[in-house]
Amino acid sequence: MFADKAPSNAPEWSVSDLAGALKRTLEDAFGHVRLRGEVSGYRGPHSSGHVYFCLKDQNARIDAVIWKGSFSRLKIRPEEGMEVIATGRITTFPGSSKYQIVVETLEPAGIGALMAVLEERRRKLTAEGLFAAERKRRLPYLPRVIGVVTSPTGAVIRDILHRLEDRFPRQVLVWPVRVQGDTCAAEVAAAIRGFNALEPGGRVPRPDVLIVARGGGSIEDLWGFNEEIVVRAAAESAIPLVSAVGHETDWTLIDHAADVRAPTPTGAAEMVVPVRVELMAGVNDLARRHMESVLRVIDRRRSDLRSTARALPTPEALFSPKRQRLDLASTKLYPALSRNARGHEERLLKLSRQLSHLSPVANVARMRARLDAVGPRPYNALCRSIVLRSESLKQISRRLVVSREALLRAERTRLAQAGDLMQRASERLAPALQGQIARKADRLHAVAQLFDSLNYKSVLKRGFALVRDADGQPLRSAEAVFDGQALVLEFADGKTDATGGRGMAVRPKSIKPKVAVAEEQGALF
Repeated sequence: MFADKAPSNAPEWSVSDLAGALKRTLEDAFGHVRLRGEVSGYRGPHSSGHVYFCLKDQNARIDAVIWKGSFSRLKIRPEEGMEVIATGRITTFPGSSKYQIVVETLEPAGIGALMAVLEERRRKLTAEGLFAAERKRRLPYLPRVIGVVTSPTGAVIRDILHRLEDRFPRQVLVWPVRVQGDTCAAEVAAAIRGFNALEPGGRVPRPDVLIVARGGGSIEDLWGFNEEIVVRAAAESAIPLVSAVGHETDWTLIDHAADVRAPTPTGAAEMVVPVRVELMAGVNDLARRHMESVLRVIDRRRSDLRSTARALPTPEALFSPKRQRLDLASTKLYPALSRNARGHEERLLKLSRQLSHLSPVANVARMRARLDAVGPRPYNALCRSIVLRSESLKQISRRLVVSREALLRAERTRLAQAGDLMQRASERLAPALQGQIARKADRLHAVAQLFDSLNYKSVLKRGFALVRDADGQPLRSAEAVFDGQALVLEFADGKTDATGGRGMAVRPKSIKPKVAVAEEQGALF
């Protein structure tokens, strides 16, 4: 028998009620908290977009969750082993009887943590080859259009425009972006990719060089230029890119991915264009030196011509020996012709005497005598041979009839078998032939695309031109062009004539293309 238990006044709770009461008590007691710890178990966003991980220190750990909406607004993304300060609210998850923190904002725990994240990201991108020196390209010597990615209201753009105006005025396209804040990285990356997406020769000109510029600031202010999206956009840029972020002592990851790093935005403006006055002075000096050298060459050639003319013999001295040889040959010609005619006459007489013994009349007489000696014997032998051959042919014909019938029966059987075999082969051949034709068509299409990509006319459509001489031969260097030479310039939409010269611009006689070839190659006119 079971002993009776004393009744209890304690209320009975359901599991759900108790879990809800604990949840309300925990949320009312703590609310929003700032929690410092190390990220552990981070595996990236879940398929739902939410993020789950743990925060831990040397003695304890707590589950953490970042909802999808909050994760997209974070300034930095959690990484395994990163020490962070998380701000959020403490709550429980009744389904597993655990408490957790719902993170709303996340920031690194001090500059040391930011530097650790930066170093880890730098090592990762270096391993991918985004910072390799062989990927960097030279800047164009004199760009026609310069693209600038910066804030339109700061002092940076004014410094760049002022410096370009002082050195060499060029057309500048400004893509306004925020250079600090949550959307900085996405806007800068979109600007770089937007400039690269412009079509050459379109309504909006495509820049020849890009400048990504920002003034100085703390590491937190410059953090947008350390984001992977910005670094990858800079590395993928087909347009040469100059990074001018911060002061000379400030380094960001975009500096490593850019083709050239400038210490300041003003320095970037100095890198992309030369000094116009210095170029004009250099051109004038080269023109003067060229003219002096041409005059010296002309004087030297004139002197050489005079010396050569004095050394040449007179026409009388050149033709006198030839005339004397001609007179001597004419005196010897008539006796030599007479001797030659007599020699040929003697040879002709000798040949005629030899031919008289071999005349056709003598040969016919000899052959007739031999034929009379033979008599009717060949005719009789021929008749007997004909009779024998006719009997042999009759026997052979009888055997051939029998053999033909047997051969025809065997051939009909073989043709029937071959017809069946051909029918079965044709049923298999049609699908195979269709597949072979499809593969050949795909291959032909690929080869056609490759031919279009390698065709030099595709290069002409991008703004280049082909220079030929009057004979239609292509010219590959300026050294092959002489003064006054007739040239033919072939563009994507037609041809035009031009006249070439050393040290001066090639001036077409009729201008059809929109873009000059020399300016496309970066030359200065």
